[in-house]
Amino acid sequence: MASRTTVKQQGACEAVKGRKQQCAAKGRSRKVLGDIGNLANVEEVEVKPNRPITRSFGALLLAKAQAAAAAATDKNNKKRVSANVAGPPPVSNAVAATKRVVQKRGQKKGTVKPKPEKAIDKEAIPDKEIQKDKTGEGDDNSKKNSHAFTSVLTARSKAASGITDKPKEHIIDIDADDVDNELAAVEYIDDLYRFYKLVENENRPHDYIESQPEINERSRAILVNWLIEVNTKFGLSLETLYLTINIIDRFLSVKSIPRSEELQLVGISAMLMASKYEEIWAPEVASLVCLTTFTPEQILLMEKTILYQLEWTLTVPTPLVFLVRFIKATVPDQEMENMTHFLSELGLVNYATIMYCPSMISASAVFAARCTLNKTPLWNETLKLHTGYSQEQLMECARLLVSFHSMVGDEEELKVVHRKYSDPQKGAVAMLPPAKNLLPEPHRVNETEEAGKKTPLVFS
Repeated sequence: MASRTTVKQQGACEAVKGRKQQCAAKGRSRKVLGDIGNLANVEEVEVKPNRPITRSFGALLLAKAQAAAAAATDKNNKKRVSANVAGPPPVSNAVAATKRVVQKRGQKKGTVKPKPEKAIDKEAIPDKEIQKDKTGEGDDNSKKNSHAFTSVLTARSKAASGITDKPKEHIIDIDADDVDNELAAVEYIDDLYRFYKLVENENRPHDYIESQPEINERSRAILVNWLIEVNTKFGLSLETLYLTINIIDRFLSVKSIPRSEELQLVGISAMLMASKYEEIWAPEVASLVCLTTFTPEQILLMEKTILYQLEWTLTVPTPLVFLVRFIKATVPDQEMENMTHFLSELGLVNYATIMYCPSMISASAVFAARCTLNKTPLWNETLKLHTGYSQEQLMECARLLVSFHSMVGDEEELKVVHRKYSDPQKGAVAMLPPAKNLLPEPHRVNETEEAGKKTPLVFS
């Protein structure tokens, strides 16, 4: 019994010792518990944040990663410097020679001579281009850098050629003083004149002299000259005068006059219609009869005929409609205003201006007046904006008006206009010499002989 017990105890002890040895063997492969939490030897693991990555949070993570990378680079650089200071380990002569040959070959292939940079004259480059270069530093976008480089080269080329960007001319607000004036209609004035420009060609008279058997340019000039005198005598407005001439030309464009004596009847009837349209107190028919040899019935009958032919269309933009606006755009003095009206009325008398639209006649009168009075500049951005014409576009019509001014003392048909604007109350602008730089070449065709083919009229 005793022997069996001893054997069992020894077997149990050996089993316990075997288990302890197995546990000790397993323990050798495991890390010591004391290493848990020691982060010095643990590899860095990227920790993904639980919260969503916003723009600001992403920038913060990027900044931390860049700082860590910079710190690691500094450590590596320090280790390399310390290794170089300590010196390389001894090597054999053959190995050292081989390394020298390899280094020399690498230096020959890797060395690139830098290209000499051209000196840039900063004074020749505008400040705007220099500012663009400053703002473009650090930009990785190659397109932006190429645009900036191109603009610099363009600026340098302009500076070398003497080309500079001229500052834009200041445009004057001609309606600034009329903001509180309800009659000026400042809110609608630009739209109104834009509409006038659109419809000015709808009711324009066309060339009708060739279709009129008994009327020529000279007889028309005599009629208009007489109507200007009648308009002044009755104290009628310029609106009435311009509308009268418009009605006459439009009527003669669609209706031929069989007898030259009826031309005066057409003129006086047109003035009666224009007075009723424009004036507060229109002259009576009896007052107009005293100026002619026609009866009241004849005048009223011609009035009905004209209205029928024109289809009762009297609301049309005449040259005066544009002239008022263009004179305001030139910021005139009284002399400038009188000269412009003088040249415009010379255009009314002469049939040659019928080929131009009303707005061009008015703009040309303003331009010719500025040339006559030696205003500088002759044309500016303000006038170009409001008239819609450049100086080159007005040159032909302006020369025509100045040629009328040069003949004002010789032509009998222009005597009334000359006398009207020779008055000191009108500044005596008709006495001033015409603009020499706009005088055209002498005409080769003798206009007096051409006009003499048809018998002119003379109104008393």
